[in-house]
Amino acid sequence: MPLGPRAADVPRIRLVLKLFRVSAIITGLFLLLLVVMMVARYGFLVDIEYSDAYGFGLTPRDLIEERGSLNVSLVILTTHGWLYVLYLALDFLLWRFTRWSFGRFLFIALGGIIPLLSFFFEFSVPRWVRAELAKVEPVEAPA
Repeated sequence: MPLGPRAADVPRIRLVLKLFRVSAIITGLFLLLLVVMMVARYGFLVDIEYSDAYGFGLTPRDLIEERGSLNVSLVILTTHGWLYVLYLALDFLLWRFTRWSFGRFLFIALGGIIPLLSFFFEFSVPRWVRAELAKVEPVEAPA
């Protein structure tokens, strides 16, 4: 059974929540780029290429290696992977400080691998956190 956050962890929770929201947006954008890249790679057998001579384009993978161009598809793939690690780390810190159930941690972790879900979590997780913090923070009487 989740215990809820400690009063001493409230400042940390607020900081991690801000970072989580930014991470959720950036990870979600790169996940959408990754979906486009995967459709191009496995649906049309091309990768996204960039070179000074040709600019951006969709090119067969073998030709990219021959030209010595930058394979943007691999850049998108790698960048999303590292951004997802950051997203998971921030999800872990939120889970640890708010003392939620492990199932909620896993549910939020899906935001980095299911397209558009991270945008949903960018709005819903702060609501969940505010509800938890309202249980801990003292309510000030109106003056």
